[in-house]
Amino acid sequence: MTTVQQVKKSPKMISFFVPGNPVAKARSRTVRNKHTGKVHSFTPENTVIFENLVKTKAQEAMGGAEPITGALELYINVGLTIPTTWSEKRRGEALRGEIAPTKKPDLDNIVKAIKDGMNAIVYQDDSRIVRLIAAKHYTATPGVFVHVLQLEGTRAAP
Repeated sequence: MTTVQQVKKSPKMISFFVPGNPVAKARSRTVRNKHTGKVHSFTPENTVIFENLVKTKAQEAMGGAEPITGALELYINVGLTIPTTWSEKRRGEALRGEIAPTKKPDLDNIVKAIKDGMNAIVYQDDSRIVRLIAAKHYTATPGVFVHVLQLEGTRAAP
């Protein structure tokens, strides 16, 4: 895991850290107005806030550069908070990787929120991602390390 200070950037690679507890992408909610009968869909607020934080950190890391093109590899390392109710012994085991975070949030839904937050900032569309490596673990400092790399010798389909 990297720290906030260890952020690298180049024309074909970008890395950044999103501090805090990650949020899984929640499904859009659809409601019907009981007076007008119109249907309205919305994304839950905590998902929107997290995606906007990812977007802000991605914009900072890009420094105004154009989105990375070509086929891309995405590496995501998710650090989750250890439950406060755990004993010191259990907390130590979690920090050493002896206990895996097999509870919510789901890793794939965290990845979806991160990918959506980077759209049109780091890459034009997340369809450019052809290789994905993601992991979650317990940590004393929660957050998400994101690394996007343009794959050398690999062209995107026209």
